[in-house]
Amino acid sequence: MAQTTAQRQAAYRARRATAGKDGNGERRLDMWVSSEADLALARLARRYAVTKREMLERLIVRADDAIVRRLDPDSEQWDLYFKASR
Repeated sequence: MAQTTAQRQAAYRARRATAGKDGNGERRLDMWVSSEADLALARLARRYAVTKREMLERLIVRADDAIVRRLDPDSEQWDLYFKASR
């Protein structure tokens, strides 16, 4: 029996969620951003010759790395910071 469009889309999203080297997959973000932020993201991506997705991922990971490097793994701040991602 043929799948409906919704069933095919659900299967596709499930595959994306578990794909990847570590089996952790990808996460879908669905949000509105200001025109200012979107235009800035487009400029940054064009400057570095990457997609907007790649630029956003780089910005997020670099900002997170900068914070994590300053935290002591045995501190309350570390626990509080990583609690936000659970």
